Amino acid sequence: MIKAKGTYPTANGSKYLQQLCKHFAHKIDVEFTETDGTCTFPFGTAVLNATDAGLTVECDLEKAEQVEMFHNVIDKHLAKFAFRENFEAMTWS
Repeated sequence: MIKAKGTYPTANGSKYLQQLCKHFAHKIDVEFTETDGTCTFPFGTAVLNATDAGLTVECDLEKAEQVEMFHNVIDKHLAKFAFRENFEAMTWS
């Protein structure tokens, strides 16, 4: 398994977590609260966590080629919601 973890420092972590989860729920299985979320993508399950300090997204992936795809899915969608903060990409590790 390959672990992908992204962080985004923002005071709006809970807001963005909920927006991402609501958006993804139109196509995949999603469960979420104001501070935690789980999104079951075809390539793996993403776990989201929001605190006063920011948003964290983690996913265990089976193949190395899925890492870039996962980063793009999260970053592309988060950019739509965090545009007022000039969001470009999460810090990935």
